[in-house]
Amino acid sequence: MSSELTETNPVYGPFFGVMGAASAIIFSALGAAYGTAKSGTGIAAMSVMRPELIMKCIIPVVMAGIIAIYGLVIAILIAGNIASPDSGYTLYKGFLHLGAGLAVGFSGLAAGFAIGIVGDAGVRGTAQQPRLFVGMILILIFAEVLGLYGLIVAIFLYTKN
Repeated sequence: MSSELTETNPVYGPFFGVMGAASAIIFSALGAAYGTAKSGTGIAAMSVMRPELIMKCIIPVVMAGIIAIYGLVIAILIAGNIASPDSGYTLYKGFLHLGAGLAVGFSGLAAGFAIGIVGDAGVRGTAQQPRLFVGMILILIFAEVLGLYGLIVAIFLYTKN
């Protein structure tokens, strides 16, 4: 292997791609898990008094689960594109994959936290005042879109050459 190829495609280049794939799924799954747990706690507390609202108030849990799917999509895309340095996997590509994974991962983490907090308070409030439900859904949509923004940036970074 020539020294020029070694400089442009160092042996540690794929490490950054692997870290991008790992970051995408780890951080987005952490956000989804927090959102699910926090919202689920609120649903459990609310369902003691108003069990008829359980299925209606499961929406925050579903929305939190979608956050993990965003990270899974990017992690699979990145993992499918990782190659050995001999195959032409450059350090630049590794950095792009790391950036893509971090973008979707951290935005998924933030969105999951927001969904969990809003979902917990929202379902408890909906049990006391049913008119609060529409407001809770709107706030959850705004929290979910934070993860979607990270997915869009991650896809954009992934497709760069």
